[in-house]
Amino acid sequence: MIIEGINAVGEALGGGLTVEKLYIQKGAFSDRLNRLVAEARKQNIRVQFTDKEALDRMSEAKRHQGAIAVVTEFVYANFDALTEAACSDKAPVLFVLLEGVEDPHNLGAVIRVADCAGATGVVIPKHRNATVNETAIRTSAGAAAYVPIAKVTNINDAVRKLKDMGVTVYAADMDGASVYETDLTGNVAIVIGGEGKGVNALTKKLADGVISLPQLGKVNSLNASVACGALLYEAVRQRQQK
Repeated sequence: MIIEGINAVGEALGGGLTVEKLYIQKGAFSDRLNRLVAEARKQNIRVQFTDKEALDRMSEAKRHQGAIAVVTEFVYANFDALTEAACSDKAPVLFVLLEGVEDPHNLGAVIRVADCAGATGVVIPKHRNATVNETAIRTSAGAAAYVPIAKVTNINDAVRKLKDMGVTVYAADMDGASVYETDLTGNVAIVIGGEGKGVNALTKKLADGVISLPQLGKVNSLNASVACGALLYEAVRQRQQK
């Protein structure tokens, strides 16, 4: 898998991902590129200087900015270990569960907002959902290196597990109760549905409640990552005021 762009490559080098090789554009000198080279050499990572045309061919997004890193496949967190460690801590947990979010740009944006909001982790299903690929990592602006992300066989089993551990699970849906009237200060997990279909009916039934954001315009739904950001920051607001 490749990661491209100065910021994304820098986060990969500093965030624990296994970088196998760093490609730098030949003749493209800048302080930011020089810092990438210095950090790679510090970690004994092979650095290869190559022509811009070669980087253009390697690049998927065509926005490499003179830097491309080759990394191993993303290493997911173990769901059981993640939840058990988090729930044993005194601080209240805040999980994000995704169901049917197929656009890796949306997944990356969710990971980014999860990091900014201090979420405990993100949980995604193995099937019918975007995986943490180069696009998701790039869109996350490097946050994928810091937010624990677990992949599970079945989201509903994950919901049951979290409930058994004392976590209150809410499904996000436009027909739910207002999030502004919902207590999000305890151990909470929020399920965000995919583009178009939303949260599965069974998942909503399993959840402890359904929450929503006000819909005041002509369009009756929000982008998954936008909805996730609004919901998480309501939780942040409530927790800071507690």
